[in-house]
Amino acid sequence: MQYLPQIIFLIVAGFFGFLIFKRAKQITANIKLGKAADLSNNTGERLKNMLLIAFGQKKMFKRPVPALLHLLIYVGFVLINLEVLEIVIDGFSGTHRIFAPYLGGFYTFLINFFEVLAVGVLLSCVFFLIRRNILRIKRFHKVEMLGWPTLDANLILVIEVLLMIAILGMNGADQILQSRGADHYTLTGAFSISAGMFPFLDSVDTASLILIERGAWWFHIVGIFAFALYVTHSKHLHIFMAFPNTYYGRIIPKGQMINMEEITNEVKIMLGIPVEGEASPPPEGMRFGAKDVNDLSWKNLMDAYTCTECGRCTSECPANLTGKKLSPRKIMMDTRDRLEEVGKTGLEDGKSLLGDYISKEEINACTNCNACVEACPININPLDIILQARRYVSMEESGSPASWNAMFQNIETNFAPWKFGAQDRFNWADELKEEK
Repeated sequence: MQYLPQIIFLIVAGFFGFLIFKRAKQITANIKLGKAADLSNNTGERLKNMLLIAFGQKKMFKRPVPALLHLLIYVGFVLINLEVLEIVIDGFSGTHRIFAPYLGGFYTFLINFFEVLAVGVLLSCVFFLIRRNILRIKRFHKVEMLGWPTLDANLILVIEVLLMIAILGMNGADQILQSRGADHYTLTGAFSISAGMFPFLDSVDTASLILIERGAWWFHIVGIFAFALYVTHSKHLHIFMAFPNTYYGRIIPKGQMINMEEITNEVKIMLGIPVEGEASPPPEGMRFGAKDVNDLSWKNLMDAYTCTECGRCTSECPANLTGKKLSPRKIMMDTRDRLEEVGKTGLEDGKSLLGDYISKEEINACTNCNACVEACPININPLDIILQARRYVSMEESGSPASWNAMFQNIETNFAPWKFGAQDRFNWADELKEEK
Protein backbone atom coordinates (compact mmCIF):
# COMPACT_ATOMS: atom_id res chain seq x y z
CA MET A 1 0.00 0.00 0.00
CA GLN A 2 2.91 2.35 0.59
CA TYR A 3 3.74 2.51 -3.12
CA LEU A 4 0.16 2.39 -4.41
CA PRO A 5 -0.04 6.16 -5.25
CA GLN A 6 3.21 5.90 -7.23
CA ILE A 7 1.97 2.83 -9.10
CA ILE A 8 -1.29 4.59 -9.96
CA PHE A 9 0.66 7.66 -11.09
CA LEU A 10 2.89 5.54 -13.36
CA ILE A 11 -0.16 3.86 -14.89
CA VAL A 12 -1.90 7.19 -15.51
CA ALA A 13 1.24 8.84 -16.94
CA GLY A 14 1.94 5.82 -19.15
CA PHE A 15 -1.65 5.68 -20.41
CA PHE A 16 -1.76 9.33 -21.46
CA GLY A 17 1.83 9.22 -22.74
CA PHE A 18 0.96 6.32 -25.04
CA LEU A 19 -2.16 8.04 -26.41
CA ILE A 20 -0.31 11.33 -26.99
CA PHE A 21 2.54 9.51 -28.78
CA LYS A 22 0.05 7.60 -30.93
CA ARG A 23 -1.80 10.79 -31.88
CA ALA A 24 1.43 12.68 -32.63
CA LYS A 25 2.52 9.82 -34.87
CA GLN A 26 -0.79 9.97 -36.77
CA ILE A 27 -0.57 13.74 -37.25
CA THR A 28 3.00 13.41 -38.53
CA ALA A 29 1.95 10.68 -40.98
CA ASN A 30 -0.95 12.82 -42.22
CA ILE A 31 1.30 15.84 -42.83
CA LYS A 32 3.73 13.61 -44.75
CA LEU A 33 0.95 12.83 -47.23
CA GLY A 34 1.71 16.24 -48.72
CA LYS A 35 4.10 16.84 -51.58
CA ALA A 36 7.75 17.64 -50.91
CA ALA A 37 8.75 21.27 -50.33
CA ASP A 38 12.30 22.43 -49.59
CA LEU A 39 12.05 25.07 -46.85
CA SER A 40 15.52 24.66 -45.37
CA ASN A 41 16.94 27.96 -46.65
CA ASN A 42 17.47 31.25 -44.75
CA THR A 43 17.74 29.66 -41.32
CA GLY A 44 18.47 32.98 -39.62
CA GLU A 45 15.35 34.69 -40.98
CA ARG A 46 13.22 31.67 -40.15
CA LEU A 47 14.46 31.62 -36.55
CA LYS A 48 13.75 35.33 -36.29
CA ASN A 49 10.17 34.80 -37.51
CA MET A 50 9.64 32.00 -35.01
CA LEU A 51 10.95 34.10 -32.11
CA LEU A 52 8.95 37.21 -33.02
CA ILE A 53 5.71 35.63 -34.22
CA ALA A 54 5.36 32.39 -32.23
CA PHE A 55 7.21 33.29 -29.00
CA GLY A 56 6.69 37.07 -29.09
CA GLN A 57 3.20 36.90 -30.66
CA LYS A 58 4.07 39.99 -32.70
CA LYS A 59 1.13 39.82 -35.13
CA MET A 60 -1.39 39.34 -32.30
CA PHE A 61 -0.82 42.92 -31.16
CA LYS A 62 -2.66 44.39 -34.11
CA ARG A 63 -5.59 43.97 -31.67
CA PRO A 64 -3.97 44.99 -28.35
CA VAL A 65 -6.60 44.03 -25.73
CA PRO A 66 -7.13 40.37 -26.73
CA ALA A 67 -3.41 40.15 -27.50
CA LEU A 68 -2.41 41.15 -23.96
CA LEU A 69 -4.88 38.71 -22.42
CA HIS A 70 -3.77 35.93 -24.77
CA LEU A 71 -0.14 36.65 -23.88
CA LEU A 72 -1.03 36.45 -20.18
CA ILE A 73 -2.66 33.05 -20.69
CA TYR A 74 0.27 31.85 -22.78
CA VAL A 75 3.03 33.05 -20.41
CA GLY A 76 1.05 32.10 -17.32
CA PHE A 77 0.25 28.61 -18.49
CA VAL A 78 3.83 27.94 -19.57
CA LEU A 79 5.38 29.21 -16.32
CA ILE A 80 2.76 27.63 -14.08
CA ASN A 81 3.58 24.30 -15.69
CA LEU A 82 7.05 24.58 -14.15
CA GLU A 83 5.18 23.67 -10.97
CA VAL A 84 3.85 20.64 -12.85
CA LEU A 85 7.46 19.47 -13.15
CA GLU A 86 7.61 19.28 -9.37
CA ILE A 87 4.25 17.49 -9.25
CA VAL A 88 5.46 14.91 -11.79
CA ILE A 89 8.67 14.28 -9.82
CA ASP A 90 6.64 13.97 -6.63
CA GLY A 91 4.31 11.55 -8.38
CA PHE A 92 7.14 9.29 -9.54
CA SER A 93 9.16 9.45 -6.32
CA GLY A 94 6.41 9.59 -3.70
CA THR A 95 7.74 12.89 -2.27
CA HIS A 96 5.86 16.13 -1.55
CA ARG A 97 7.10 19.54 -2.75
CA ILE A 98 10.55 18.13 -3.39
CA PHE A 99 12.06 21.50 -4.37
CA ALA A 100 10.94 23.41 -1.26
CA PRO A 101 13.82 22.38 1.10
CA TYR A 102 16.44 23.19 -1.55
CA LEU A 103 15.09 26.55 -2.73
CA GLY A 104 13.92 27.94 0.64
CA GLY A 105 12.55 31.47 0.39
CA PHE A 106 12.94 31.51 -3.38
CA TYR A 107 10.51 28.60 -3.57
CA THR A 108 7.92 30.66 -1.66
CA PHE A 109 8.50 33.56 -4.07
CA LEU A 110 8.05 31.30 -7.10
CA ILE A 111 4.79 29.78 -5.88
CA ASN A 112 3.45 33.24 -5.04
CA PHE A 113 4.41 34.40 -8.54
CA PHE A 114 2.74 31.35 -10.09
CA GLU A 115 -0.42 32.05 -8.10
CA VAL A 116 -0.58 35.63 -9.39
CA LEU A 117 -0.23 34.26 -12.92
CA ALA A 118 -2.92 31.66 -12.20
CA VAL A 119 -5.37 34.39 -11.24
CA GLY A 120 -4.42 36.31 -14.40
CA VAL A 121 -5.01 33.22 -16.55
CA LEU A 122 -8.33 32.55 -14.80
CA LEU A 123 -9.61 36.11 -15.32
CA SER A 124 -8.44 36.17 -18.95
CA CYS A 125 -10.27 32.92 -19.68
CA VAL A 126 -13.44 34.29 -18.11
CA PHE A 127 -13.10 37.44 -20.25
CA PHE A 128 -12.71 35.33 -23.41
CA LEU A 129 -15.76 33.25 -22.45
CA ILE A 130 -17.76 36.48 -22.09
CA ARG A 131 -16.53 37.75 -25.47
CA ARG A 132 -17.53 34.53 -27.20
CA ASN A 133 -20.85 33.80 -25.51
CA ILE A 134 -22.28 37.08 -24.20
CA LEU A 135 -20.77 39.84 -26.33
CA ARG A 136 -20.84 37.37 -29.26
CA ILE A 137 -18.01 38.81 -31.35
CA LYS A 138 -19.11 38.34 -34.95
CA ARG A 139 -16.10 36.42 -36.23
CA PHE A 140 -16.67 33.68 -33.63
CA HIS A 141 -20.17 32.97 -34.95
CA LYS A 142 -19.71 32.49 -38.68
CA VAL A 143 -21.37 29.46 -40.27
CA GLU A 144 -18.21 27.30 -40.11
CA MET A 145 -18.09 27.80 -36.33
CA LEU A 146 -21.45 26.17 -35.59
CA GLY A 147 -21.41 23.07 -33.41
CA TRP A 148 -18.11 21.48 -32.41
CA PRO A 149 -15.74 24.44 -33.19
CA THR A 150 -17.60 26.70 -30.74
CA LEU A 151 -17.90 23.96 -28.12
CA ASP A 152 -14.18 23.18 -28.52
CA ALA A 153 -13.21 26.80 -27.87
CA ASN A 154 -15.43 27.02 -24.79
CA LEU A 155 -14.27 23.67 -23.42
CA ILE A 156 -10.62 24.62 -23.45
CA LEU A 157 -11.31 27.90 -21.63
CA VAL A 158 -13.41 26.13 -18.98
CA ILE A 159 -10.70 23.47 -18.54
CA GLU A 160 -8.07 26.15 -17.98
CA VAL A 161 -10.28 27.88 -15.39
CA LEU A 162 -10.76 24.58 -13.52
CA LEU A 163 -7.03 23.81 -13.60
CA MET A 164 -6.20 27.22 -12.13
CA ILE A 165 -8.81 26.76 -9.38
CA ALA A 166 -7.31 23.32 -8.63
CA ILE A 167 -3.84 24.85 -8.18
CA LEU A 168 -5.13 27.51 -5.78
CA GLY A 169 -7.24 25.00 -3.86
CA MET A 170 -4.32 22.59 -3.56
CA ASN A 171 -1.99 25.32 -2.27
CA GLY A 172 -4.60 26.68 0.16
CA ALA A 173 -5.24 23.26 1.73
CA ASP A 174 -1.51 22.54 1.78
CA GLN A 175 -0.75 25.65 3.86
CA ILE A 176 -3.35 24.77 6.49
CA LEU A 177 -2.00 21.22 6.68
CA GLN A 178 1.51 22.63 7.14
CA SER A 179 0.32 24.78 10.05
CA ARG A 180 -1.30 21.72 11.66
CA GLY A 181 1.93 19.73 11.39
CA ALA A 182 0.42 17.03 9.16
CA ASP A 183 2.84 14.34 8.04
CA HIS A 184 4.75 14.84 4.76
CA TYR A 185 3.60 18.47 4.35
CA THR A 186 6.85 20.45 4.02
CA LEU A 187 6.93 23.99 5.43
CA THR A 188 7.06 26.44 2.55
CA GLY A 189 6.06 29.85 3.86
CA ALA A 190 2.85 31.76 3.05
CA PHE A 191 1.23 31.77 -0.39
CA SER A 192 -0.59 35.08 -0.69
CA ILE A 193 -3.37 34.30 -3.19
CA SER A 194 -4.38 30.81 -2.06
CA ALA A 195 -4.40 32.10 1.54
CA GLY A 196 -7.71 33.69 0.58
CA MET A 197 -9.24 30.22 0.73
CA PHE A 198 -8.52 29.84 4.47
CA PRO A 199 -12.01 30.98 5.54
CA PHE A 200 -13.52 28.15 3.50
CA LEU A 201 -11.01 25.45 4.45
CA ASP A 202 -9.85 26.24 7.99
CA SER A 203 -12.91 24.69 9.64
CA VAL A 204 -12.45 21.38 7.78
CA ASP A 205 -10.95 18.53 9.83
CA THR A 206 -7.44 17.35 8.94
CA ALA A 207 -8.45 14.03 7.37
CA SER A 208 -10.97 15.72 5.07
CA LEU A 209 -8.49 18.48 4.26
CA ILE A 210 -5.91 15.90 3.16
CA LEU A 211 -8.56 14.43 0.85
CA ILE A 212 -9.23 17.91 -0.57
CA GLU A 213 -5.51 18.62 -1.08
CA ARG A 214 -4.84 15.20 -2.63
CA GLY A 215 -7.98 15.46 -4.76
CA ALA A 216 -6.88 18.85 -6.12
CA TRP A 217 -3.36 17.46 -6.69
CA TRP A 218 -4.67 14.50 -8.68
CA PHE A 219 -7.22 16.64 -10.54
CA HIS A 220 -4.51 19.06 -11.59
CA ILE A 221 -1.97 16.52 -12.82
CA VAL A 222 -4.53 14.25 -14.54
CA GLY A 223 -6.08 17.41 -15.96
CA ILE A 224 -2.73 18.46 -17.42
CA PHE A 225 -2.23 15.01 -18.98
CA ALA A 226 -5.79 15.01 -20.36
CA PHE A 227 -5.32 18.58 -21.63
CA ALA A 228 -2.15 17.60 -23.49
CA LEU A 229 -4.03 14.74 -25.17
CA TYR A 230 -7.11 16.82 -25.88
CA VAL A 231 -5.25 19.59 -27.68
CA THR A 232 -3.93 17.07 -30.24
CA HIS A 233 -7.56 16.59 -31.33
CA SER A 234 -8.42 20.28 -31.08
CA LYS A 235 -7.76 23.61 -32.73
CA HIS A 236 -5.55 24.25 -29.70
CA LEU A 237 -2.88 22.10 -31.32
CA HIS A 238 -1.46 25.48 -32.35
CA ILE A 239 0.03 25.65 -28.83
CA PHE A 240 2.68 23.24 -30.15
CA MET A 241 2.43 23.66 -33.93
CA ALA A 242 2.84 27.45 -34.02
CA PHE A 243 6.61 27.16 -33.55
CA PRO A 244 7.50 24.87 -36.48
CA ASN A 245 4.81 26.52 -38.60
CA THR A 246 6.25 30.02 -38.21
CA TYR A 247 9.77 28.67 -38.73
CA TYR A 248 8.79 27.09 -42.06
CA GLY A 249 6.53 29.98 -43.01
CA ARG A 250 6.73 31.93 -46.24
CA ILE A 251 9.68 34.32 -46.39
CA ILE A 252 9.30 35.46 -50.01
CA PRO A 253 7.07 38.50 -50.74
CA LYS A 254 3.38 37.78 -50.16
CA GLY A 255 2.38 38.88 -53.65
CA GLN A 256 4.84 36.56 -55.37
CA MET A 257 3.01 33.59 -56.87
CA ILE A 258 4.93 30.31 -56.74
CA ASN A 259 5.14 28.79 -60.22
CA MET A 260 4.80 25.07 -60.92
CA GLU A 261 8.38 23.99 -61.53
CA GLU A 262 7.28 21.06 -63.69
CA ILE A 263 5.87 23.32 -66.41
CA THR A 264 7.87 26.53 -65.94
CA ASN A 265 10.46 25.70 -68.62
CA GLU A 266 7.77 24.71 -71.11
CA VAL A 267 5.99 28.03 -70.59
CA LYS A 268 9.27 29.95 -70.94
CA ILE A 269 9.99 28.25 -74.26
CA MET A 270 6.48 29.11 -75.47
CA LEU A 271 7.08 32.76 -74.51
CA GLY A 272 10.52 32.81 -76.11
CA ILE A 273 12.37 33.16 -72.81
CA PRO A 274 15.77 31.39 -72.63
CA VAL A 275 15.94 28.47 -70.19
CA GLU A 276 18.90 26.92 -68.44
CA GLY A 277 19.75 23.35 -69.41
CA GLU A 278 17.51 21.02 -71.38
CA ALA A 279 13.79 21.56 -70.94
CA SER A 280 11.92 18.37 -70.09
CA PRO A 281 8.15 17.85 -70.39
CA PRO A 282 6.02 17.45 -67.25
CA PRO A 283 5.94 13.89 -65.87
CA GLU A 284 3.27 11.65 -67.41
CA GLY A 285 0.13 11.45 -65.31
CA MET A 286 1.07 14.53 -63.30
CA ARG A 287 -1.82 16.44 -61.73
CA PHE A 288 -1.79 20.20 -62.26
CA GLY A 289 -2.93 22.03 -59.15
CA ALA A 290 -4.63 20.42 -56.18
CA LYS A 291 -7.81 18.37 -56.05
CA ASP A 292 -7.14 16.56 -52.78
CA VAL A 293 -4.88 16.93 -49.77
CA ASN A 294 -2.10 14.77 -51.24
CA ASP A 295 -1.74 17.34 -54.06
CA LEU A 296 -0.87 20.05 -51.54
CA SER A 297 2.57 20.49 -49.96
CA TRP A 298 3.35 19.21 -46.49
CA LYS A 299 3.55 22.86 -45.38
CA ASN A 300 -0.04 23.44 -46.52
CA LEU A 301 -1.08 20.46 -44.40
CA MET A 302 0.93 21.72 -41.43
CA ASP A 303 -0.91 25.04 -41.83
CA ALA A 304 -4.21 23.17 -41.56
CA TYR A 305 -3.23 21.52 -38.28
CA THR A 306 -1.88 24.82 -36.93
CA CYS A 307 -5.02 26.88 -37.59
CA THR A 308 -6.35 28.46 -34.38
CA GLU A 309 -9.80 29.15 -35.87
CA CYS A 310 -9.49 32.68 -34.50
CA GLY A 311 -11.20 34.06 -37.62
CA ARG A 312 -8.90 37.05 -38.08
CA CYS A 313 -8.35 35.98 -41.69
CA THR A 314 -12.08 35.83 -42.42
CA SER A 315 -12.77 39.11 -40.63
CA GLU A 316 -10.23 40.83 -42.95
CA CYS A 317 -11.30 39.05 -46.17
CA PRO A 318 -12.96 41.56 -48.57
CA ALA A 319 -14.82 38.78 -50.35
CA ASN A 320 -16.35 37.54 -47.10
CA LEU A 321 -17.14 41.08 -45.97
CA THR A 322 -19.18 41.65 -49.14
CA GLY A 323 -21.26 38.52 -48.54
CA LYS A 324 -19.37 36.03 -50.71
CA LYS A 325 -19.26 32.40 -49.60
CA LEU A 326 -15.48 32.39 -49.19
CA SER A 327 -14.06 32.15 -45.65
CA PRO A 328 -10.28 31.62 -45.44
CA ARG A 329 -10.77 30.07 -41.98
CA LYS A 330 -13.18 27.52 -43.47
CA ILE A 331 -10.60 26.67 -46.17
CA MET A 332 -8.12 25.69 -43.43
CA MET A 333 -10.71 23.86 -41.35
CA ASP A 334 -11.92 21.92 -44.40
CA THR A 335 -8.36 20.97 -45.31
CA ARG A 336 -7.74 19.67 -41.79
CA ASP A 337 -11.06 17.78 -41.71
CA ARG A 338 -10.33 16.14 -45.07
CA LEU A 339 -6.80 15.28 -43.95
CA GLU A 340 -8.14 13.64 -40.80
CA GLU A 341 -10.60 11.64 -42.90
CA VAL A 342 -7.89 10.52 -45.33
CA GLY A 343 -5.72 9.48 -42.38
CA LYS A 344 -8.49 7.11 -41.27
CA THR A 345 -10.00 5.85 -44.54
CA GLY A 346 -7.35 6.54 -47.21
CA LEU A 347 -7.54 8.56 -50.39
CA GLU A 348 -9.65 6.05 -52.31
CA ASP A 349 -12.91 6.82 -50.53
CA GLY A 350 -14.61 8.52 -53.45
CA LYS A 351 -14.24 11.99 -51.94
CA SER A 352 -11.88 14.90 -52.50
CA LEU A 353 -11.02 18.21 -50.85
CA LEU A 354 -12.22 20.18 -53.88
CA GLY A 355 -15.87 19.45 -54.45
CA ASP A 356 -16.80 17.59 -51.27
CA TYR A 357 -15.34 20.12 -48.82
CA ILE A 358 -14.38 23.28 -50.73
CA SER A 359 -16.59 24.51 -53.57
CA LYS A 360 -15.63 26.28 -56.79
CA GLU A 361 -17.78 29.20 -55.70
CA GLU A 362 -15.53 29.69 -52.67
CA ILE A 363 -12.20 29.61 -54.49
CA ASN A 364 -13.47 31.79 -57.35
CA ALA A 365 -14.55 34.49 -54.87
CA CYS A 366 -10.95 35.06 -53.72
CA THR A 367 -9.39 38.35 -54.86
CA ASN A 368 -5.78 37.20 -54.20
CA CYS A 369 -5.30 40.26 -52.00
CA ASN A 370 -3.35 38.39 -49.26
CA ALA A 371 -5.39 40.06 -46.49
CA CYS A 372 -5.91 36.65 -44.86
CA VAL A 373 -2.18 35.87 -44.96
CA GLU A 374 -1.30 39.23 -43.44
CA ALA A 375 -3.95 38.86 -40.70
CA CYS A 376 -2.98 35.38 -39.53
CA PRO A 377 -1.08 35.59 -36.21
CA ILE A 378 0.94 32.42 -36.97
CA ASN A 379 1.73 32.81 -40.70
CA ILE A 380 -0.84 30.42 -42.16
CA ASN A 381 -1.43 30.82 -45.90
CA PRO A 382 -4.99 29.98 -47.04
CA LEU A 383 -4.37 31.72 -50.37
CA ASP A 384 -1.81 29.11 -51.43
CA ILE A 385 -4.41 26.34 -51.10
CA ILE A 386 -6.98 28.42 -52.99
CA LEU A 387 -4.57 29.09 -55.86
CA GLN A 388 -3.66 25.42 -56.18
CA ALA A 389 -7.33 24.45 -56.25
CA ARG A 390 -7.93 27.07 -58.95
CA ARG A 391 -5.06 25.66 -60.97
CA TYR A 392 -6.67 22.24 -60.89
CA VAL A 393 -10.05 23.59 -62.03
CA SER A 394 -8.45 25.63 -64.79
CA MET A 395 -5.81 23.21 -66.10
CA GLU A 396 -7.39 19.82 -65.45
CA GLU A 397 -11.11 20.50 -65.80
CA SER A 398 -11.13 23.65 -67.95
CA GLY A 399 -13.80 24.70 -65.50
CA SER A 400 -12.90 28.33 -64.87
CA PRO A 401 -15.57 30.99 -65.51
CA ALA A 402 -15.93 31.97 -69.18
CA SER A 403 -14.58 35.47 -68.54
CA TRP A 404 -11.45 33.96 -66.98
CA ASN A 405 -10.92 31.63 -69.94
CA ALA A 406 -11.16 34.59 -72.31
CA MET A 407 -8.53 36.41 -70.24
CA PHE A 408 -6.26 33.33 -70.27
CA GLN A 409 -6.57 33.13 -74.05
CA ASN A 410 -5.76 36.82 -74.44
CA ILE A 411 -2.66 36.44 -72.27
CA GLU A 412 -1.56 33.44 -74.35
CA THR A 413 -2.03 35.21 -77.68
CA ASN A 414 -1.53 38.90 -76.85
CA PHE A 415 0.56 38.70 -73.64
CA ALA A 416 -2.08 40.88 -71.95
CA PRO A 417 -5.58 40.38 -70.53
CA TRP A 418 -7.15 42.53 -73.26
CA LYS A 419 -8.33 41.37 -76.66
CA PHE A 420 -6.01 43.42 -78.86
CA GLY A 421 -2.40 43.11 -79.95
CA ALA A 422 0.60 44.66 -78.25
CA GLN A 423 1.01 47.14 -81.12
CA ASP A 424 -2.45 48.58 -80.38
CA ARG A 425 -2.01 48.78 -76.62
CA PHE A 426 -1.41 52.52 -76.46
CA ASN A 427 -3.93 53.62 -79.12
CA TRP A 428 -6.02 55.25 -76.39
CA ALA A 429 -3.16 57.70 -75.79
CA ASP A 430 -3.21 58.78 -79.45
CA GLU A 431 -6.83 59.77 -79.04
CA LEU A 432 -5.87 62.00 -76.15
CA LYS A 433 -3.23 63.71 -78.30
CA GLU A 434 -5.81 64.41 -81.02
CA GLU A 435 -8.12 66.04 -78.46
CA LYS A 436 -5.34 68.44 -77.49
